[in-house]
Amino acid sequence: MKPGEPTLTEFAVAGDGPLIRGEALGEGPDVVLCHGLSATRRYVLHGSKALARKGYRVVTYDARGHGVSDPGADGYDYGRLTADLDRVIDSQCGEGPLVVGGHSMGSHTAASWALANPARVAALILVGPVYAGHDRRSDLGQWERRARILEEEGPEAYGRVAAEGFEDEKAAGTAERLARERAGRHLRREAVADALRQVPVSRPFPTIADLRDLSAPALVVASHDRFDPGHPFEVARRYAVAIPSATLISEDSDQSPLAWQGGRLSRAIAAFLEDHGIGPGNGAAAGKSANASR
Repeated sequence: MKPGEPTLTEFAVAGDGPLIRGEALGEGPDVVLCHGLSATRRYVLHGSKALARKGYRVVTYDARGHGVSDPGADGYDYGRLTADLDRVIDSQCGEGPLVVGGHSMGSHTAASWALANPARVAALILVGPVYAGHDRRSDLGQWERRARILEEEGPEAYGRVAAEGFEDEKAAGTAERLARERAGRHLRREAVADALRQVPVSRPFPTIADLRDLSAPALVVASHDRFDPGHPFEVARRYAVAIPSATLISEDSDQSPLAWQGGRLSRAIAAFLEDHGIGPGNGAAAGKSANASR
C-alpha cells in the first residue's frame, strides 16, 4: 500500500443470519453501500478509493449468498436483506447518523433500512433503483432463465444473457463484461441463482409514495435507458420526486452510466455530502476506530 493510502480492514458479521463478509476502507464518517443483485461489494464503486481518500470510511459487504458471504438458508427477500444490513451497521458503525445507500437491489435495501431507522440516516445514496412499487412477477420467466443459465452454464453464458435488450452495442459489451466478471466472483453460484429467483418478486417497501417519509437528503443517480435498460431512468426520477430532500443526477445522454464509473460516482457522492455538511468534521457519525473489535 502506498503511503497515505486509505487503510482496508476486512470483517465478518455472524449472529442471527448467515455469515456476512465485507470490508471497510478509510477513516471518517461512515458510508455504508450495498451492491446489486448478482454483484459483489466491489461493484458499487468499482474499486474506486476516491470516496475514502476524501475522508470517509466506506463500508461494503457481500450480500447473503453473493461473493464470499454465506448463503441465506431462510431466503432472499428484502426483509432478510434489510436485517443483514442492520447487522452490518450494528457491528461496524458508530451509534450516530450515517450515510447509507447502494445500487439497484442495494438501493432498495438501503431505503428499506432508512424507512425503519429514520433517526440514524444522515443521507441516502440511491443508485439505479428498479423497484417501482410492485413486484416483478411478469418478469419471472426472465429471472428464472438467468438463474438457470448461471447455475448450469456459468459466468460466460450469464454475461451474454445479462446484456440482452441493450440498444447501444458498446454498452451491451460493457454490461456483458461486468456481468461475467461479477458472476465469476461468487463462491456459490447456486445461492446467487436462488436470489435471482426471489429478490425480484420481493417488496422492499409497499409503494414509492412511502419514500415521502424520508426526511434526510438523498442523492438519486439515474441511468439513461439506451445504455442501461435494466435500471429505468423514469423509476429513478420517481424516487427523486417522492423523497422531499432528493437530488437527481445522471450522466450526459451520450455517456455510459455514471453507475458504471466508480471514480466519477465517488466524486459525485462526496460533492453531494459536502454540500449538505456531511463531510469529514461536519458532524456526521465518525466511523469506528481501526483498532475497534470486529
